[in-house]
Amino acid sequence: MPGRVWQYYQQRVATGQIESDPAQALIVERLDRLATMLEAHRPERSSRLSIFRVPKRIVPVTPRGLYLWGGVGRGKTMMMDLFHLAVGFSPRRRVHFHQFMAEVHERIARGRATTDCDPIPYVAAEIAGEAQLLCFDEFHVTDIADAMILGRLFKALFERGVIVVATSNVPPDRLYWNGLNRQLFLPFVDMIRDKLDVLEIAAAKDYRLDKLQGRTLYFHPADKAAKSEIDAIWSRLVGSEEGQPAEVACNGRLIAVPQAASGVARFTFDDLCAQPLAGPDYLAIAKAYSTLIVEDIPLLTPDRRNEARRFITLIDTLYDRGTCLVASAAAEPDMLYPTGDGADLFVRTASRLMEMRSEAWLAERVASRAAP
Repeated sequence: MPGRVWQYYQQRVATGQIESDPAQALIVERLDRLATMLEAHRPERSSRLSIFRVPKRIVPVTPRGLYLWGGVGRGKTMMMDLFHLAVGFSPRRRVHFHQFMAEVHERIARGRATTDCDPIPYVAAEIAGEAQLLCFDEFHVTDIADAMILGRLFKALFERGVIVVATSNVPPDRLYWNGLNRQLFLPFVDMIRDKLDVLEIAAAKDYRLDKLQGRTLYFHPADKAAKSEIDAIWSRLVGSEEGQPAEVACNGRLIAVPQAASGVARFTFDDLCAQPLAGPDYLAIAKAYSTLIVEDIPLLTPDRRNEARRFITLIDTLYDRGTCLVASAAAEPDMLYPTGDGADLFVRTASRLMEMRSEAWLAERVASRAAP
């Protein structure tokens, strides 16, 4: 008999909130089975008093978790939300992985202040005492500091019976790809495959693009009204997901992303163009996110030619990658850099900005991403 995860999914299909998708339905069925298993599972509670002692036995056998991966806009976050809402198991927690790791580092710092011993067992016991089911959205690893502690931390969590359900844009084998000392990270990849069932969400469509069709994507001037409109688009794209700071790795460096959620990244013009970034940086960002929001694009003049050149490179990269752009600017694209040294180079950029905000361009992106 279908459980609540499946029922919640079908309710949203019936009310038109989402489209029925065979690939999603397979994942929902698997989440539904896990929810049923968890509702019958009675974990041995982890005691905060036994910080450095792993329980000698875990009864009953802990259900295997899930690692769900697939391209952006495939519904991973939506399905995670349905699972967390429906599962009758506690204590549980749903958290963005970036936020979780920031908290872990804070806990480690507190542990080091109180003991000379390895703080990881203390941190794991504390986390396990708070939640026996951890639901991670946007599971990705770019920071070497994270990469070097994940193996020990998750080994301790699994030993304490913690069950993990995670979503990611990449399979486990691609986590921390090209990262420094990645060979030291590989045992963690093996652990993920050993403890979690890895499932690809092979949905054919990027449903996030559908949410942009028929909507204004370029706002001018960049005033309070524009910000309000962009806030509404952000909410429509990411749903209940809370935006968090993130990082994108490029050639051994980390590019700061002020706010990101569900495959959408939000920047100001200065975040991207007043910084010493170049083509490879913009390409790394475009590969990491299907949609970029860029706010407060100013009027460009010869004394800002460096920022203008970066902006030209950014738009060329997004255009070539087929990345969706939502923007607020001081003027229409053809009036952003109308005169002065370098204005002639901006003509193509203005043309591309006008094309990228068109319904036809967005429809082409939807069609290309739905193609096999």
